[in-house]
Amino acid sequence: MTDTTPTPEAALKALRWPLRLTRAGMVAERLSRAFWPLASLGLAVVAVLFLGLHDTLSRAAFWALASGLGILALVFLVLGARAFRWPSRAEALDRLDRTLPGRPIAALSDSQAIGAGDAASQAVWRAHLARMAARARQARPVQPDLRVSDRDPFALRHVALTAFLMAVVFGSVWRVSSVADIAGPGGGALAAGPAWEGWVEPPAYTGKPTLYLNDISGPTLRVPEGSRVTLRLYGQVGALSLRETVSGQGGAAPADGAAAMAQGFDVVRPGELAIDGPGGRSWQVVLTPDAAPKVALDGPLKVEADGTMSQPFAARDDYGVVGGRATITLDLDAVDRRHGRTAAPEPRDPLVLDLPMTITGDRRAFTESLVENLSQHPWAGLPVQMVLQAEDAMGQTGRSPAEKMVLPGRRFFDPLARAIAEQRRDLLWTRDNGARVARLLRAVSFQPDDLFRDEGAYLQLRVAIRRLEAGIADGLTVETQEEIAQALWDIALLIEEGDLSNAAERLRRAQERLSEAMRNGATQEEIAELMQELREAMQDYMSQLAQQQNQDGQQQAQNGEMQEITGDQLQQMMDRLQQLMEEGRMAEAQQLLQMLQQMMENMQVTQGQGGEPSPGQQAMEGLAETLRDQQGLSDEAFRGLQDQFNPGQQGEQGQQGQGQQGQQGEGQGQQFGQQQGQGQGEGQQPGAGGRPGDLGRDLADRQRALRRELERQQEGLPGLGAAPEGQAAREALDRAGRAMDEAEQSLRENDLAGALDDQAEAMEALREGLRNLGEALAQNQQQRQQGQSMGRAEGGGERRDPLGRERGNVGRLGTDDQLLQGEDVYRRARDLLDEIRRRSGEQDRPDLELDYLRRLLDRF
Repeated sequence: MTDTTPTPEAALKALRWPLRLTRAGMVAERLSRAFWPLASLGLAVVAVLFLGLHDTLSRAAFWALASGLGILALVFLVLGARAFRWPSRAEALDRLDRTLPGRPIAALSDSQAIGAGDAASQAVWRAHLARMAARARQARPVQPDLRVSDRDPFALRHVALTAFLMAVVFGSVWRVSSVADIAGPGGGALAAGPAWEGWVEPPAYTGKPTLYLNDISGPTLRVPEGSRVTLRLYGQVGALSLRETVSGQGGAAPADGAAAMAQGFDVVRPGELAIDGPGGRSWQVVLTPDAAPKVALDGPLKVEADGTMSQPFAARDDYGVVGGRATITLDLDAVDRRHGRTAAPEPRDPLVLDLPMTITGDRRAFTESLVENLSQHPWAGLPVQMVLQAEDAMGQTGRSPAEKMVLPGRRFFDPLARAIAEQRRDLLWTRDNGARVARLLRAVSFQPDDLFRDEGAYLQLRVAIRRLEAGIADGLTVETQEEIAQALWDIALLIEEGDLSNAAERLRRAQERLSEAMRNGATQEEIAELMQELREAMQDYMSQLAQQQNQDGQQQAQNGEMQEITGDQLQQMMDRLQQLMEEGRMAEAQQLLQMLQQMMENMQVTQGQGGEPSPGQQAMEGLAETLRDQQGLSDEAFRGLQDQFNPGQQGEQGQQGQGQQGQQGEGQGQQFGQQQGQGQGEGQQPGAGGRPGDLGRDLADRQRALRRELERQQEGLPGLGAAPEGQAAREALDRAGRAMDEAEQSLRENDLAGALDDQAEAMEALREGLRNLGEALAQNQQQRQQGQSMGRAEGGGERRDPLGRERGNVGRLGTDDQLLQGEDVYRRARDLLDEIRRRSGEQDRPDLELDYLRRLLDRF
């Protein structure tokens, strides 16, 4: 019987290449550990030679350094040779064997010690050797460990490698030849006679490479202006001399001393550059012109609805633009000098804006846009001139022609807000307009009930008027002028964009602003923003109506006769309105807007069954009443804060109002003054017979009662399930309660300013809670309606077609039912369209149905 037991020689023969590669890795590993100091020293010396640092040394210093480096290299070589040991084959086998499980290579070299004469034992032994041979054949070369961080803790090898790479990139191999010039008396420099080297380094911003003068043999040398010339002369002093007329210094270079051996200067004008002597050379230097940058407007000025302007511009330069600015000055000759601008304006410095520079692109030629919002600047809405300037690295400046324009600013569509903004602009025109502005603002606020929707805005305006009149009496300063201008701006914004708690009032305001914008020729951006505001207000108003609708979810409008108005119909009207405005048909858009406004004003909603409000409606009404009470409490706190800073002014206001208004209409002025006096008498404000501490305690008690009422309403909220809207409503009401507690504490400490902030936070949280609660109630009602519809479908069989219409309505082209109920009507429409497409792709359906589905797709 033939013995098939694997022999160690046969198994090791299969490991020939893994063993060789492992052994080669061990050689590299031991070489790196033994000779890394010598290799690092060699890299450092090459880096010094490539960079030409040896040229800065004297001959003695060069030889001393060279000798030291040679001795150090010899020491490293001897130490490395002593530490290096060539790896043997047995060591390579051992390292390879240690990477295998069970040490199979060593096992193959073993012999059977027990049971050599037993056939069963020999069979087991052969099986063992077969397994070891199979494992040995799986051996892979072992990667060497070339890390020497334990021998080089300061990473000197990395320093030498970094220096070598820098020398390769920034140095030159030709500088190594200068070592012969520094050699001793027998060196190549003295044997060959005098020598020289020269470099021309252009300015860094040009991006051009350094020129080596020894390689330039032509008679003409073209360099950018501002280039740096560096020359080194070798050999006996005076054997070579420099002559140049490009630096502007005049005269020849010194011919004696060490200064003549290494010289440098800047090229500022064309001329001659020459090296006189053996091996000398001369060039006619020609300057490459550096053109001034150019900048110009690159399109029309774009203005957004909030007054943000965007002015595109283009800039270019042969080497790149480094900066720029836009200077805006008032075009006084083009200003309409009427009304508040008849007086001479106060001198103001030009408005300077930095031009944005491209970050990722090439600055030699680029386009950008200057984006700024200058709505609050005194020149907003007035004729100005804009000049763009660009600067390059050399300091040259390019200018664009003066562009005449009207400085963009925010446009106010509310007439009252626009009037206040105009008076603010007149006040900033000159302080001499202060008295005129105060009189006009008093005239504007003569009958506040007909103009001001927010009592807080009226009170703030009256405070600003009194502050302006006091400043005029004391001599209006620049600080007071800017303070009052900022206050008037905030009041105009409050009137224009006041946060109204009533959805119907927000809708009415949005309609009025859009109508005013169409009459005044607003831009497309402004109309688009107002249209979006109208859509949001309409959605809030419809959500409020949905909270009050009956169980059928129908909204009824009374316009001669009762008719149904669906969300789709309102959406179609809004889309048609936007289309008319985009097409410029403002007259038709105005008529459609008036019809929509009249329709919304006449809309009526049935409440529950039998006229009884549902629990959700009761909760909404209670929270709305709480919000109104909180608003009234905040107004009283604001009036109290005014009286603290202006004691006794309320009475004076009534007297002044009667006196001034008597000139315009005595009866109306007295009636307005009496109303002001009655309001103060009932509230017992400070300055009218009350004390500040009494007011704070009274308001704090009322705030605590309002907080308890809110807690009671929270306990009686209807079940909202686990919907996110219901949870958001509860969290908003909790925030409102905490803000009320903080407001009560501030009122008891007579901190009316802090109380006003807390009350504002409470009102905002109440509004958010009302909105979320309405959405939750509408969602619950929609789910109930869907459940009822499913129940009717199950009880009456399949009575609707794929579009949701009841079967049997032969001849009808539509349905009175609301197919897309709820807020996300667009998603439902997309789902229906996807379903029609899916069914039209099923070819097993009847031809009549497929033809019907294709007609639907062609239409929609």
